[in-house]
Amino acid sequence: MKTDTAPQESIDTLKTAELSTFVIDMFHRIIMHYAMWFREVEHQFGSEKAMTLLDDVLKRTYSIQMKRLSEVIGFTMEGDVPSAMLEMPREKLIALSEAVGKNWLANDGVWFQAVEGKYGMNDAKRCNDSCWAHFSPLEAWSIKRFLGLEENPGLEGLKRALRFRMYARINEQSITDEQENSFVFQMNNCRVQAARKRKGLDDYPCKSGGLVEYAFFAESIDPRIGTECIGCPPDDHPDDWFCAWRFYLK
Repeated sequence: MKTDTAPQESIDTLKTAELSTFVIDMFHRIIMHYAMWFREVEHQFGSEKAMTLLDDVLKRTYSIQMKRLSEVIGFTMEGDVPSAMLEMPREKLIALSEAVGKNWLANDGVWFQAVEGKYGMNDAKRCNDSCWAHFSPLEAWSIKRFLGLEENPGLEGLKRALRFRMYARINEQSITDEQENSFVFQMNNCRVQAARKRKGLDDYPCKSGGLVEYAFFAESIDPRIGTECIGCPPDDHPDDWFCAWRFYLK
């Protein structure tokens, strides 16, 4: 029997650049595994119970992971925040939040284009709209948790929450009170639509996704809140906004 005496490929045989790439890939696996756990728990127990469990998991896993990373990389923590971030100028932190928002949007676009390129526009829109049905409630939950909003914070709570969405870091938006029990939200400048406009392209028809995105977000902030679309591509719209939505207490 012939014995293979060649050195076996392992972590120890990787060059520095390869090892760095491997570690980055491990971070990606953590993110995907975390998301898969949440989706399965949601499937097994429903959204409400999954969110309750997520609150407990997030607190525990963040503490565990940051402690271990700080010990290996050599950074210090002040409470739940790396000291280096607390020492950054406010302008740098704001720029960082915008960069994260742009990365989030780019990630969304890459997924859309990948599905569209392989299966066509209809399937890409179907996946996109279904994704929003899951992401909007999660983002609402995250913002309510961050802001410490009460269970049913009403329209004022929704106004606060809209200012902390991912989109709020990269788009221009405005809120106008309409009546005592309603207000209008406008997306005055949309990064995606503005880019298409510069290229001479028609608006991307995002209304089907918007109907899911905004309604699910508002109801997750407060189930008493209803959503009405004033206009969203492919609808015609004025130059000062791309889409507009009315939120009201049912």
